[in-house]
Amino acid sequence: MKFCDGLKATAVAAGLLAFAGTAHATTFVYCSEGSPEGFDPALYTSGTTFDATSRNVFNKLVEFERGTTNVVPGVAESWDVSEDGTEYTFHLRPGVKFHSTDYFTPTRDLNADDVIFSFERQLDPENPYNQYVEGASWEYFNGMSMPDLIESIEKVDDMTVKFNLTRPEAPMIANLAMDFASIQSKEYADQLAEAGNVQQLNQKPVGTGPFQFVAYQPDAVIRYQANPDYWAGKAPIDNLVFAITPDQAVRLQKLRAGECHLDPYPNPADLSDIESSDGLTLKSQEGLNVGYLAYNTKVEPFDNPKVRKALNMAINKQAILDVVFQGSGKVAKAPIPPTIWSYNDELEDDPYDPDAAKKMLEEEGVTDLSMKVWAMPVQRPYNPNARRMAELIQADFENIGVDTEIVSYEWGEYLERSKAEDRDGAVLLGWTGDNGDPDNFLAVLLGCDAVGGSNRAQWCYEPFEEIIQKAKVVSDQEQRAELYKEAQVIFKEQAPWATIAHSVVNKAMSDQVEDFKIDPFGGHIFYGVDLKQ
Repeated sequence: MKFCDGLKATAVAAGLLAFAGTAHATTFVYCSEGSPEGFDPALYTSGTTFDATSRNVFNKLVEFERGTTNVVPGVAESWDVSEDGTEYTFHLRPGVKFHSTDYFTPTRDLNADDVIFSFERQLDPENPYNQYVEGASWEYFNGMSMPDLIESIEKVDDMTVKFNLTRPEAPMIANLAMDFASIQSKEYADQLAEAGNVQQLNQKPVGTGPFQFVAYQPDAVIRYQANPDYWAGKAPIDNLVFAITPDQAVRLQKLRAGECHLDPYPNPADLSDIESSDGLTLKSQEGLNVGYLAYNTKVEPFDNPKVRKALNMAINKQAILDVVFQGSGKVAKAPIPPTIWSYNDELEDDPYDPDAAKKMLEEEGVTDLSMKVWAMPVQRPYNPNARRMAELIQADFENIGVDTEIVSYEWGEYLERSKAEDRDGAVLLGWTGDNGDPDNFLAVLLGCDAVGGSNRAQWCYEPFEEIIQKAKVVSDQEQRAELYKEAQVIFKEQAPWATIAHSVVNKAMSDQVEDFKIDPFGGHIFYGVDLKQ
């Protein structure tokens, strides 16, 4: 293999060649869009990190069937729920082995101790692994109200674990299929603690998943090999390589040159060309996602919903769809996509009306407003070009007399800084659903428990909060849907975000790739994928 972007890439290519040098070994190269923030998925929320960790290295108690939103058994082969909905008992699959690597050799199979460790480190501030990396915030776990929901986790026996809840939680099983619920090895964690090297848990992962970690060269390449003892059977490919390639043009160039097999986020402008190119295949699917601009509702003047509403009316969303998405998406009016149940199609979007927006700002006494708009440095399914989107918003705001500065940071820093409750301006971000439940959007992104974490608008509004909390404990889906529709109306009135777009998800790949399925949750899962010989 060869790379064409400088000396570093040449060195990486040499490493890949050596890695793939085993006779008859099959090596799949994925041109990933960025570097992972770490290798402990429970610490993070980005899909880039989940692809490199939970989706290929770890398992959960339950999993999503590949390419669907169906929940299927994971390392728990079955489970029982008490009649009152507050006790979940999981029966673990026997014979599940943790990875044997050059830095850890397990002496036992997965058992109840590993499950309890994986959750209690997030639940208990006194757990030695609760703050084992600086600034650990367990953003997902806390954002989903798990500390209030989980009363205790009980070891019934070595192969049985019971979760005792403080209240019924309708999406509980789907929640446990999410990335933050990845099962870690307690034995590995104990050995690291004894050696005084706890941070290695976030640097050299040990899971039970289909691929085991081999090495990471920051910002360049991650190497994995198939887990020979995987409980569901060894993966068809022998080696998996993440060739980290942030530039979308370079990713496509590598794909054309045969230097990688899959480009996760092709530029919309290149789609028709990819479709007609020999040796390439384009797969497309409507996404379970939303791209948005989140104001900081704790900072003046964005604490005023009328100001937020006025700014929303200044944004020409159709122009953004035409220029940034090039038709590969639709304008968003709600905080959840139309592909998810409970979507409120009767919701009326804010009209594009710059004159009315300017007048509203004047009525609220807002003049000479200067603000920042944060633009993500990476392509995501819900935003293929955040910089261009920010430029269009900047021009729209200028039309109503608002001066805008576009700022950006490295992806990990962007995610961390944008959580700050005193963050300035408005931040471009988005979300791809994790479990097919509306709670995963409305509570995780807009609930009070997620302020300072995944709620980048820092928006805690009691009437909205009451409804989404009520919807969590209702078991009837029709009743839940009505509550979530009501919540969307409140969201629209209060306007903590400008909802921008729901995108179509596109994947460009070599025609040698077999059985890759687009994940509705935006992940890239390589178990089951093969290459034609």
